[in-house]
Amino acid sequence: MIRPSIQTMASGAICLCCSLLGQGSDFTTEELASHEKMVAELKKIEELAPTENFFLGTIGIELERKNLSSLSDSSTVSERFETLSSLAINELNQGLEREAIAHFEEALTLVEGFHEGRPIHNRRVVDTARLLATAYLRLGETENCCASPNPESCIFPLSAAAVHTEREGSEKAIELILHLLNKAAMDQYDRLWLGWLLNIGYMTLGEYPESVPPEWLISLPEESPPGKRTLPDGSAQFPAFHNIAAEKGVDTFSLAGGAAAEDYDGDGDLDLVVSSWHPGKAMNFFENDGTGNFTERDAGFAGIHGGLNLTQADYDNDGDIDLFVTRGAWLGNKGKHPNSLLKNNGKGFFVDVTHHVGLAAPALPTQTSDWIDFDLDGDLDLFIGNENFQNEIGGCQLFRNDGGTFTDIAKEAGIAIRSFVKGVSWGDFNGDRYPDLVLSCMEAPNRLFKNSGDGTFEDVTQMLGPQLPNKRNFPTWFFDYNNDGWLDILICGYASSAPEYANYLLGNSVPQYTQAELYENVDGKKFINSTQKASLLRPMLPMGANFGDLTNNGFPDIYLGTGMPDYDTLVPNLLLINDGGRYYDMTQTGRVGHLQKGHAVVLADFDKDGDLDIFEQMGGALAGDQYYDVLFDNPGFNRNWLAIRLKGVTSDRYGIGCRVSVLLEEPGFPPRWVCQWMNTGGSFGANPLQLHFGLGSAEKPSRLEVFWPKTGKTQVIEMIEANQLLIVEEE
Repeated sequence: MIRPSIQTMASGAICLCCSLLGQGSDFTTEELASHEKMVAELKKIEELAPTENFFLGTIGIELERKNLSSLSDSSTVSERFETLSSLAINELNQGLEREAIAHFEEALTLVEGFHEGRPIHNRRVVDTARLLATAYLRLGETENCCASPNPESCIFPLSAAAVHTEREGSEKAIELILHLLNKAAMDQYDRLWLGWLLNIGYMTLGEYPESVPPEWLISLPEESPPGKRTLPDGSAQFPAFHNIAAEKGVDTFSLAGGAAAEDYDGDGDLDLVVSSWHPGKAMNFFENDGTGNFTERDAGFAGIHGGLNLTQADYDNDGDIDLFVTRGAWLGNKGKHPNSLLKNNGKGFFVDVTHHVGLAAPALPTQTSDWIDFDLDGDLDLFIGNENFQNEIGGCQLFRNDGGTFTDIAKEAGIAIRSFVKGVSWGDFNGDRYPDLVLSCMEAPNRLFKNSGDGTFEDVTQMLGPQLPNKRNFPTWFFDYNNDGWLDILICGYASSAPEYANYLLGNSVPQYTQAELYENVDGKKFINSTQKASLLRPMLPMGANFGDLTNNGFPDIYLGTGMPDYDTLVPNLLLINDGGRYYDMTQTGRVGHLQKGHAVVLADFDKDGDLDIFEQMGGALAGDQYYDVLFDNPGFNRNWLAIRLKGVTSDRYGIGCRVSVLLEEPGFPPRWVCQWMNTGGSFGANPLQLHFGLGSAEKPSRLEVFWPKTGKTQVIEMIEANQLLIVEEE
């Protein structure tokens, strides 16, 4: 069977010359030299990946094959079992399911009584059998969802269109899982995990729930048919979203990566850039034709390989939006890969100026960064949250923008934090004009820093209250979830998996370590934990994440891309709809609960129909865990809207950090303000620098206010029509 695979560049230099043909005059000699230097460095990283990249490397297969061939008649059963199992694990990680299955099976034939249905007490044997079941499930995904995808593939709960026609993988997995559940010595956690996979397996065959043994059946919450459940406010039925990525030309098949939507070529519509963390994979540029249809084209990315996350900003205030690429995450000391700052020539063509502007060294492992004018001097500065693995790697970096070149002042500013940072976000939580900073950390306390306004920061983490020790956290952001005009903080936990999700569906309590933490801002003076108040007490496993008003009711909704590197972590991505400050799970009804690994999330109105669509970069970390990106088309909620772009004059060009407030007067309700801050949204995935306001039941906004932090001035606009993109230039 043939399936799509990641294509690598054979010669970055040749491709570079072709790409720059006709574009080089837009860049200086120094900028072009910087680009060539980065291409050479990234080529070396690609060459070292087979031996240095734990997730993608092939060295493990080579070593275990040598170990297997070196076994002799005098080798013990245990030695042969371990060698076969280790080889199978490495083969599975590389996507060689058939080879892995054969070696797992061979290992288990060495276990006396395994195939005769005897009780299994040896933990190593149980783990190997479980991995074999996982390999069969993955085989089913490969031969069905990957080889013959359709818009319904892998959408939970699986519809008839998503049922596997190649049944071997799921049938073998079910048989093995039932054997383990009936005969293996396992704790309740592992039983829940296998029980969850059993239910998924029956779904893939179209036999859920009737064929699931009653003692292992996990029932789903009772809902109306998909697309028929009412909105939380009871105003209308909640419609189903549809995956149109293949139809629109953005269904890239790759591994984990980033995504950033923006008008990169200045033609008035939102283009899309997507990356993969594979060190041999260049980024993709998709040009929007103005109707939401995309064409992939050359944007100068040849040789610019890898990148787990993207974010955009106009770093040089020339009116063209540039890109920043982060690399090296999860790889520890082997992840000291350079990040990339890609300068836009205004036509959607980029060169790598990282070395030229002073952002190349030191190269430290990261996947999270955020832009802001922290010192209010009119240009954008950059904070990078690095992954300090076992205190062996350098701390976080704050690069001050000195008119287009950068200087790291994190140590002087007091925020050169050494922690395993997974998410960063800027926001002025106390309303003093100066942006503050929140860090989400893995197995370490999260951190909150108040900007002192003099180039330094004060650690005010105590404002968040007590934190669980060693809690795993991932995406984070500032946003005004309840529309009270003050920035709240969401920090998503990253410790739950399939058993916690199964437990949640079974009606059991959810451990705190699996939950998000929603910190509600009280008048800029303190934070209170409002996770329960907002109905967010549920297991989450988010990586990619973002927020925006999907229903046009004036409140920010949340979409979370879920997963972990392991193949058996199959949990649906989450859609949480905000109804007046309380969140409701509309994942199943909205038909957006994809089971494949979800990374960068972007909410944007790609087709200019007045509602936000959901783009999600898909695929896992392991070489064999590729999948197609998805684009969920928003069917609309029959409400008015207003889109806002800012044009800074004294402030930075796109007004990042500015507060935009819209006054709504809805029939039968008191007037209310809806407040948003100009940024790219969550910490994993980049929304466009274009705010989208749903107007609820209002016919049009009564008043618009823009607060420009640099000058401290509030700009007021009245007599505004709804359903338009309004560009506000700083007075």
